[in-house]
Amino acid sequence: MSDRGLRASLRCAGVAHVGADRPGTVLVECGQEAPPDASAAGACRLRVGAAPVLRRYGVSDDDAFAVGLTCGGILDVYVEKVSRDTFPELGAIVADIEAGRPVAVATVVEHPDPSYIGRRQVIRPDGSTGSLGAARIDDAVRDDALGLLAAGHHGALSYGLNGERQGEGMRVFVRAFAPAPRMLVFGAIDFAAAVARVGGFLGYRVTVCDARPVFVTASRFPEADEVVVEWPHRYLAAEQEAGRVDGRTVITVLTHEPRFDVPLLEVALRLPEVGYVGAMGSRRTHDDRMTRLRNAGLTEEELARLSSPIGLDLGARTPEETAISIAAEVVAHRWGGSGQPLARLAGPIHGLRRSGHADQREGLLSDGRELVQPGWPPAHLSA
Repeated sequence: MSDRGLRASLRCAGVAHVGADRPGTVLVECGQEAPPDASAAGACRLRVGAAPVLRRYGVSDDDAFAVGLTCGGILDVYVEKVSRDTFPELGAIVADIEAGRPVAVATVVEHPDPSYIGRRQVIRPDGSTGSLGAARIDDAVRDDALGLLAAGHHGALSYGLNGERQGEGMRVFVRAFAPAPRMLVFGAIDFAAAVARVGGFLGYRVTVCDARPVFVTASRFPEADEVVVEWPHRYLAAEQEAGRVDGRTVITVLTHEPRFDVPLLEVALRLPEVGYVGAMGSRRTHDDRMTRLRNAGLTEEELARLSSPIGLDLGARTPEETAISIAAEVVAHRWGGSGQPLARLAGPIHGLRRSGHADQREGLLSDGRELVQPGWPPAHLSA
């Protein structure tokens, strides 16, 4: 176990309900030096050496305003001691996080039987360790945790005492440690620099790839996490083979040159999992590209995965405006947005998701249970 993994002797996972319409989840790490006051950190201090416990705190509107918050609410704080003895799996989890491997930790934080509180299951895409008390509970939580892990979210889930998904009585906190989703930008043109900048702003790990070394340099793309000199189709095939392309990966093809585009799109449109594939070009370029792809043997179903010409109709002219157009389509594709002005639509702003994975209402899992999703909706989107 690394020093970083041991540095926090306590882990506090709180499920905060700040206002009736904005549930969220927060994480706090604190050690034995935490000040003994009435805050959550003080609760950590007071619980050192004790059994795991879930405590509820109320925050008045006046107290919230005093520290710059917009309203009060209820804060549920789960506190447990973390050490080699109480959490022997921590070293392996830290190693996974440092290596960029996805892993989730599911912990029972509320149950009428105190012996269940603190039970833990560690979930990875290829299996799980530990138990929450029964096989049915483990199976249900593992399935839901894998969904959260794939989406890069964490949250508090409610179950019946025997793992019933529509039941109540047991709450499980799932903390997902997922690497950032990837954005692969193919084509080292001026538009690529703007797309890389916006992709980083949206939280993607951005790679710019081109076969021409004179164009693809770190100085031209300072906002990219990495720049790669390689034929695009070879690079994408190698990344897929290495397991570094998944259902969150965004692929933007900006070269609009057949010798690059067609071999690359042959690979991209046949990937078993990918979040988005878009290609730049005029209407004429698009028609020519589709003909070439059909001649290469791609089916209509495979071609339907392609967004081309790339982006939403924003009237963009500059590289930066075009990057916003592309990013807007990526976001709409991910969450099932229509791309229409909200002023022309009726109903909830954060309503039905129509993504390619499953129809979900914001804040709900696919079976209708509430998902406490941290920080959503962001304040600047909650008009």
